[in-house]
Amino acid sequence: MNLSDCTLCPRNCHADRHAGHPGYCGQTDQITAARASLHMWEEPCISGQTGSGTVFFSGCNMRCVYCQNHPISTGRTGKNVSVSHLSEIFLELQEKRACNINLVTPTHFLPQIIQALETAKNNGLTIPIIYNTGSYEKAETLKMLDGLIDIYLPDLKYYSSELSRKYSCAEDYFFHAGSAIAEMVRQTGTPVFSDNRTPVSSRTPEPDTGPLMKRGVIVRHLALPGCMEDSKAVLRYLFQTYGNDIFVSIMNQYTPLPQFLDIKSYPELNRTVTAEEYDELVDYAISLGIENGFIQEGGTCSESFIPSFDCTGL
Repeated sequence: MNLSDCTLCPRNCHADRHAGHPGYCGQTDQITAARASLHMWEEPCISGQTGSGTVFFSGCNMRCVYCQNHPISTGRTGKNVSVSHLSEIFLELQEKRACNINLVTPTHFLPQIIQALETAKNNGLTIPIIYNTGSYEKAETLKMLDGLIDIYLPDLKYYSSELSRKYSCAEDYFFHAGSAIAEMVRQTGTPVFSDNRTPVSSRTPEPDTGPLMKRGVIVRHLALPGCMEDSKAVLRYLFQTYGNDIFVSIMNQYTPLPQFLDIKSYPELNRTVTAEEYDELVDYAISLGIENGFIQEGGTCSESFIPSFDCTGL
């Protein structure tokens, strides 16, 4: 993929990132990351007892108005990391007993990450690799990862093009996210777990609640205040398309961050999701027949879900 004329993602910004010109993602061809550490707050089958080895990359092609990781998504926080050092970071996380390597918002550095993964695998990296994305992806780009990624952890943020345009400046989000998730499922197939057991749907993020995922897809959906009908449409699409061949994670941790959110322009987002809204969404998922899922206890909206992007582990 030519970063001199970048078309990695659906933005097709054509930036010459090799020449130091940032793309829509805000990044050049120099890998920038904000944290590499063991993370305990993923789904139980991802975090396990020892934590997921997360690497948070700086920059993003989404720019959601409610972004929970604003300091890194805008590229304001981070540290330059070479391809060779990134491969060493993967191995260091494995040595710390990480359950997996979790690549968070990696799309715009995909060619470099592929090099780092191949180097690390040649030097003894054996734990599963997770691709953790907002899903504004090109299916053709994801094909570059076939055989390298074990677990996909995509969002499906919206069904409505009106909402995706309003909140993420991406009217075509569902078209691309739907195609991307289909490619992810094609690559990984039905979920595989460490002891051939399917984990029980869970309301808590506590570790050690079941087997670890080794292969498969978990689609995440973050419930937004006042958007329950669109959330239902997302769940309905996923179940009608994939049944229980994927896992669905319904999240209620949306936290309005006044320091980043333009409250005057988006006053409807200046609140959390109510317990009644979330319970209604969970009940709807159950009524559809969704069995493979993760749900959260009420009241989990908190900035504690947002790690410190202080360049730890880099």
